Amino acid sequence: MVTLDSLSLFTGLGLSEQKACETLKNQTLSSQLREAATQAQQTLGSTIDKATGTLLYGLASRLRDTRRLSFLVSYIASKKIHTEPQLSAALEYVRSHPLDPIDTEDFEEECGMGVTVTPEQIEEAVEAAINKHQPQLLVEHYRFNMGLLMGEAWAMLKWVDGKMIKNEVDMQVLHLLGPKMEADLEKKPKVAKARLEETDRRTAKYVIENGETAHQTLSLMEQLWGEALKFHKPGENDKTPGYVMTPHTMNLLKQHLEITGGQVRTRFLPEPNGILHFGHAKAISFNFGYAKANNGICFLCFDDTNPEKEEAKFFTAICDMVAWLGYTPYRVTYASDYFDQLYAWAVELIRRGLAYVCHQRGEELKGHNPLPSPWRDRPMEESLLLFESMHKGKFSEGEATLRMKLVMEDGKMDPVAYRVKYTPHHRTGDKWCICPTYNYTHCLCDSMEHITHSLCTKEFQARCSSYFWLCNALDVYCPVQWEYGRLNLHYVVVSKRKSL
Repeated sequence: MVTLDSLSLFTGLGLSEQKACETLKNQTLSSQLREAATQAQQTLGSTIDKATGTLLYGLASRLRDTRRLSFLVSYIASKKIHTEPQLSAALEYVRSHPLDPIDTEDFEEECGMGVTVTPEQIEEAVEAAINKHQPQLLVEHYRFNMGLLMGEAWAMLKWVDGKMIKNEVDMQVLHLLGPKMEADLEKKPKVAKARLEETDRRTAKYVIENGETAHQTLSLMEQLWGEALKFHKPGENDKTPGYVMTPHTMNLLKQHLEITGGQVRTRFLPEPNGILHFGHAKAISFNFGYAKANNGICFLCFDDTNPEKEEAKFFTAICDMVAWLGYTPYRVTYASDYFDQLYAWAVELIRRGLAYVCHQRGEELKGHNPLPSPWRDRPMEESLLLFESMHKGKFSEGEATLRMKLVMEDGKMDPVAYRVKYTPHHRTGDKWCICPTYNYTHCLCDSMEHITHSLCTKEFQARCSSYFWLCNALDVYCPVQWEYGRLNLHYVVVSKRKSL
């Protein structure tokens, strides 16, 4: 229900009336924004300037861990967070540091608080960008892509407000080119696309790191990869945006390089519970193709953590499909190969206070915002005994799970690491009556196999936080997860559920 009080509160933040009405229709967003605005008013008074209102709206619409709302609002209201880049850095920080307490000194440093950008620095950064592209600017005039200038200047001044960069670019370009002429208002002519040669190769012009241009013959596959050409180099995980560092990271990366020799390692990770479709063909080609193009290796690693749905015919069919597409795995491995190590690590998680045995049923965990577990703070010693009881078969299916203490991107808390399953496993038989989940197994198997590029589709982006968190929580090598677009084709089934 739209109320005049709520509407006036949101329009007072600088939202248009239409956007305010749309916000009110979203119950979760409306509730978070109202809470954020009310808290900010306690510091700023009833009137909130538009810039602060925009940051509050950005916070409410992008924050997944609602426990951090009050913490972040206090920084916005006190003007310590006053730009969009700072807000983005703050959201990324709380996403990658889900445990209490937050190290405020580290948080403020990572978000650029206290960093002052002077007008002189802005002027110098813009001037450097313009000088770099001046020959092209003088030819194309106002048809030149000004966004390129703003982007390069902004890259030199991480925490500056983008509007200040734009104003300086506009002023310096006007000084260089003078007022716009009639010819400047004409649209820039489109460059005709070059046809691919019969060999599916062509000469592509690209910009290399030092800003100079070079020519290199790129294959059709390399052209289709696009952004994949910008993936991190093996061992340079720490240079990847969003990668979470710990005091042990650099030593672990050094050991990783000693084991791999700097070789690219990827893996195709299918579940052997159905037939493959076109989407899997893309994943196979992407993983094996990227490794092959970089003189690397690719594992075929079966995620056999759900014995209820796995059948021998699917293992055989998947191996046949990979071979049919022209690829040979470096090694065929199974998640079950590592069940003993995975169990030992689960025990270690409990010892570190980062996992606990929970008795909430499956139906209680469904939905967008389930209630927190009443067993989350149970003593570590108690969880150790209960987890051992799960291992020994003293609980029925659904009666107990082991859950990890973290908040994921979609706001869901404490994903399940182990559950009770009495179905015999195709490889381990009746040895295990507990099975690890994909969320728990995925990153740790990648770590043990020293994968350099963990490539998966966008729907797994919501699990990225658990991927980094779990490796770092156990102080083991942490690969980098990269997501690519899921394949969709008209009139073609690209869903395993629909193909069964």
